Amino acid sequence: MMTNRKLNLHYLGLTFSIFLAIFLRFWNLQLKPLWMDEVITAIFSLGKNYSFIPLDVVFPLENLQNIFSYQSGVTCSTIAQNIASESTHPPLFFCGMYKVLGWMTPLTQNFINKLRSPAVWFGVALVVVVYFLNRLAFSRKAGLMGAAFVAVSPFAVYLSQEARHYTLPMLMISLSLLALIQIQQDIFHRQKIIVWPWLTWIVIHIISIYIHYFCIFNFVAQVATFLLLICLFCLPRNIQSAENYQFLKKFYGNKIFLTKLFTTLILSSSAVLIGLIPWFGVMQNHLNRSETSWLPTPQHIEPLYHTLISWVVMVIMLPVEQQSIVITIICGLLMLLFAGYLGWKVFKGIKLLLQEPKTYLATLTFLTFTTLVLLEIFVISYILGKDITVAPRYNFIYYPSFSALIAAGLISNINNNSSNASQQHTSSADTPKVAQKHRQLIIVLLVGFISCIFVVNNLGFQKPYLPQQVAQNIYQEPNIPVMAVMAYRNYQDVALGLSFALALETEVKHFNVNKIPEKSNLSNFAFFNQSSGFESVFKKLAKLPNQNIAQLNLWIIAPGRLKRDYPELITTYQSLSCKIDRNQHYRIGIPYQLYRCQK
Repeated sequence: MMTNRKLNLHYLGLTFSIFLAIFLRFWNLQLKPLWMDEVITAIFSLGKNYSFIPLDVVFPLENLQNIFSYQSGVTCSTIAQNIASESTHPPLFFCGMYKVLGWMTPLTQNFINKLRSPAVWFGVALVVVVYFLNRLAFSRKAGLMGAAFVAVSPFAVYLSQEARHYTLPMLMISLSLLALIQIQQDIFHRQKIIVWPWLTWIVIHIISIYIHYFCIFNFVAQVATFLLLICLFCLPRNIQSAENYQFLKKFYGNKIFLTKLFTTLILSSSAVLIGLIPWFGVMQNHLNRSETSWLPTPQHIEPLYHTLISWVVMVIMLPVEQQSIVITIICGLLMLLFAGYLGWKVFKGIKLLLQEPKTYLATLTFLTFTTLVLLEIFVISYILGKDITVAPRYNFIYYPSFSALIAAGLISNINNNSSNASQQHTSSADTPKVAQKHRQLIIVLLVGFISCIFVVNNLGFQKPYLPQQVAQNIYQEPNIPVMAVMAYRNYQDVALGLSFALALETEVKHFNVNKIPEKSNLSNFAFFNQSSGFESVFKKLAKLPNQNIAQLNLWIIAPGRLKRDYPELITTYQSLSCKIDRNQHYRIGIPYQLYRCQK
């Protein structure tokens, strides 16, 4: 039993972890620009769809405020219809976001903060749930370490600052694992089937799948884990004592109880599947949509080392993006060395947990669940040909169990050393060793904290397609009128173009502070469809009505095109002749090219 003093320190540590998580996740929340996926979140969460976006017309950047305004009076049913026809996600997250954003209106001030803040709070709640998960599965110390680890995990902080449905599914997955551990303890330790954990487990899984389709992996892996553990526990090598033998003999000899157990599992799994029936047809349609075509076909062992890299960035993230080759190599090596060191310590700790009867079941559960989810990911990557390992964010599916194992493994190492020292009456030579083990925990958490500093200051986990850098390149000559044209193919390109437009608007506003006000209306944006050919974009530009301008910097953003596809000369606004500037061609995932236009 913990003394009152130790108990107070324990909960003080938990409180500190929670406030640290809040601080890190809200720090510089608005610094990074919205990227394509966050724009998609904004569109549907504001009660709108793509019909609200002005296509095939030129509009000033000031009009973006109208696009990203809150549409009152929209029902969840309407949002679900928008999602069903124009996206590839389930609707529940967007319905919830619409309700939360409605409480925050007006949204004109600190729009990015308000859009991202729900993900922040879900990320903070994850810290609390992982604490209870590890406390139930292992010990109070493991729970506290789990909370502290998630609080300073650069991966968790990164996802908490994304206006997307990642931290909420992680929270739901953690809750489902918490219910699973409770169910297993009821069955294997008490030989009872208690209804409320099973009902909780059912409801959590239904809700989580309506939040994110990848939670199906979580559901399948948990059912398979449960079945595998029932089989593994009957193997002779798992009978570690006479007490265990008597328990297992009683457990597997009770055919009535086993029948009830399997019946409960079948009914609970069926209830989850029945709960998905209303959305099943939409789900099938989403699987065949073109929006998932960006996922590449895996080459050789790419998914394997992508996964290893994802494990590294869950514990440490140094500046390796958009840096010089020297800095990238040095930081990359430091990350690998630290991850290797931590991995070895955790591996030794997990071995100890598997040797301890009280922690054997929970450890095996987390290991089996994590392994099965990884196998599901590799099946999707190799057999279906869609390598989802290219995006580290998709590893949110097993992040709760992964972080729980890391925390429990580290605590197990310390407990083992403390126990050894106690058995040897803790000589003066042993005391520094125990203290050194505690310092190792501090080092792990400190490295995580430093990594988070890089993440929240845009030196780690930078936004895909780098909207801010694109905007800076486009607005490099503020005294010349500028127009950016997104030659789009689909709605994803439209969302990408809107992320560039938002970043460009921010760049223009920053320049026009204390400048001549009328210059702010010299920046325009346009979406022109290139589905019928790249030439159609230039024909539309040539038909634009005359403007009272003598020169223009025209940028053509063209997803799917190559540098050679851009013509040497084009016409715009009927009177401006535009010549390509070969020195101003960029490609960050997609190409964008400058044309200098004059009368």
